[in-house]
Amino acid sequence: MSLNSPIFLKRSEENNSKFVETKQSQSTSIASEDPLQNLCLASQEVLQKAQQSGRSKCLKCGGSRMFYCYTCYVPVENVPIEQIPLVKLPLKIDIIKHPNETDGKSTAIHAKLLAPEFVNIYTYPCIPEYEEKDHEVALVFPGPQSISIKDISFHLQKRIQNNVRGKNDDPDKPSFKRKRTEEQQFCDLNDSKCKGTPLKKIIFIDSTWNQTNKIFTDERLQGLLQVELKTRKTCFWRHQKGKPDTFLSTIEAIYYFLVDYHTDILKEKYRGQYDNLLFFYSFMYQLIKNAKCSGDKETAKLTH
Repeated sequence: MSLNSPIFLKRSEENNSKFVETKQSQSTSIASEDPLQNLCLASQEVLQKAQQSGRSKCLKCGGSRMFYCYTCYVPVENVPIEQIPLVKLPLKIDIIKHPNETDGKSTAIHAKLLAPEFVNIYTYPCIPEYEEKDHEVALVFPGPQSISIKDISFHLQKRIQNNVRGKNDDPDKPSFKRKRTEEQQFCDLNDSKCKGTPLKKIIFIDSTWNQTNKIFTDERLQGLLQVELKTRKTCFWRHQKGKPDTFLSTIEAIYYFLVDYHTDILKEKYRGQYDNLLFFYSFMYQLIKNAKCSGDKETAKLTH
């Protein structure tokens, strides 16, 4: 029979179609089992070797750690720093850490390790002063006053306008001068030419959800624009009992915020620019997943 016969071509198309459907079904199944599988990550071979060799010494404090030192925010001796990816972020990040949050269990350290020039970690009650910069800062925290990421620029622009109006509300200054000053210092929200990205810093709280209230209600954070990540689901291995799966670990929240910020605010196609923020997280996720499947409790302990 000729390989170009209509019957052969039809069977070939049917087989190809079935193959594609099977692959898509398998990919969907794998993705549901491993939500971190499609990340654009640097080679994790250095972590694989470190995991096999066990704990190593921190070159700063001398402590025995796995992968990195969670007090000095540096990789340990058997994880060469030049083999750890550096991530460039579009804005600065402040992390306010609860004093009772266990350092070794905090994923906030991942952000500091992978984007050291963009991330600062403060231990409560140490909080920077944000009052004079509330028009360029936002706090990621769920609540009735929280907005979505796509609305950040609109609300911050409104704050800029209100601040300028307040400064120029001088009864001794002629009204035409006040108006001219306002026009120079801010734009109409409906003017597309003036729409920018006033956000310069984002704040995250690093603690268990039962401990967040003390930090969140601190007067230094009151009045800041609140942003909520409403559609993302956690795959954190230490899921907090009784909390919904939309309550993310700190590094997940940072990562998903930046991905949405990139597409919704910067209006650019996301091509994995921030995936390496999950460099340690994805490795530990897979390590613990494999340990649970094999019943290897010792391997799971190594990640703590």
